Amino acid sequence: MLNSMASDDFPAALDRHVEWGLVDVDLKDRIFDKAVAGLTRDEAARAARLIADRGLTTHCLSTGFFFAEVERGEAEFRARFIDRLDDLIAVARELRPRLVRLLAARTTRRDELVHVGEYIEAEHPWLMPLYAEAAARLGDAGMSVTVENEVGGCILASPDEIRWFFDALDTPDVCLTWDVQNLWQMGTYPTLDVYESLRDLIGYYHLKGGQAEPGATDLKWRSSLADASWPVAEITRRVVSDGVSPVICLNPSHGAPKPGVDYSDIVARDIAYVRDEVLP
Repeated sequence: MLNSMASDDFPAALDRHVEWGLVDVDLKDRIFDKAVAGLTRDEAARAARLIADRGLTTHCLSTGFFFAEVERGEAEFRARFIDRLDDLIAVARELRPRLVRLLAARTTRRDELVHVGEYIEAEHPWLMPLYAEAAARLGDAGMSVTVENEVGGCILASPDEIRWFFDALDTPDVCLTWDVQNLWQMGTYPTLDVYESLRDLIGYYHLKGGQAEPGATDLKWRSSLADASWPVAEITRRVVSDGVSPVICLNPSHGAPKPGVDYSDIVARDIAYVRDEVLP
């Protein structure tokens, strides 16, 4: 799970991982009050020691790289992300993750675009070569790369757009981090058919709950995995049995708090749900 789901205090979060019997850590934020990509090399080395001292392993560095509106242009993307790759690589060399996560970019025109492919190719043809450049530089440094579908105007809102993205990227070593609820929030309700359409691209699986109103399919309420209104156990069992993601990463659910629902200990309850309902 994301480290800050356990605690805002980094050493305490790692202790909680051990207490819950977890062995892998996904590093995102609240690491000495910083995001993972903002760490100095010394801070990354300190974090690595704290992780190793507890017998834990860093599975992923969850960076925010590339999560900006494409309309800001190539120069801004280069300044914010490409020019900072050397610093990220220095951090990654200390923490030694299995994966480094980039995010799918955003567009201010999301609501008017049925499929982003033609728009990106016509108006922002620099975007996919920039992803390929980042993946190549990280790969040359010994890092494996994953790209995650996000929310908030994300260019990846459907399986067709995800397949277009990876075809355009044309870098087979880069895998998809499928965040099920993010794709749902962008308009694609989670089903086994959706999973099958993405299975060959997935290398990492992000899991969180979420509820729709009765009779509806749009995400509305935050929820535990047990109370989710999508087939959590069925899809996750397939992910596990197919071996597409060596680690399942819990994320905090999106959606509005539902009146009368107790959200206390939701992380521990979600861990127990996965162990009881999903894992063999």
